[in-house]
Amino acid sequence: MTEIRMKVNGADESLDVEPWASLLDTLRERLGLTGTKKGCDQGACGACTVLADGVRINACLALAVQYDGSEITTIEGVDHPLQEAFIRHDGFQCGYCTPGQICSAIGMLAEHAAGMPSAVGATGLTEDEIRERMSGNLCRCGAYNGILDAIMELR
Repeated sequence: MTEIRMKVNGADESLDVEPWASLLDTLRERLGLTGTKKGCDQGACGACTVLADGVRINACLALAVQYDGSEITTIEGVDHPLQEAFIRHDGFQCGYCTPGQICSAIGMLAEHAAGMPSAVGATGLTEDEIRERMSGNLCRCGAYNGILDAIMELR
């Protein structure tokens, strides 16, 4: 076991974890933060997206020990206007991917504000630019138009 310390949703946490424990499993099973979902468990769907020191990551691909000393924000710790925009624009249907979509969108908006480029290369947050930047988050229900509209509202 390895002791790690991290701030999760503003609370200081100290945990003994196995070196191979994923951040996702640690959040869900050890801390009871089940808003972050396990979808594919391969980093392909984005349901497990959280913010680590303000940067979006796939928690299923991250080892908890890698984030010793980090600040982790899960959907339970988010208080952002994007949440209400998702509701207004019906940016969710079954809701399974919604926590990851919201965390990813918050991270994406911060990346764009910091000047990080994307494959589209647009200077503003166009619809195509948002689609490209959010392409790592899948929605099996097809709520993409609502998700896009919610993000466009806050860009």
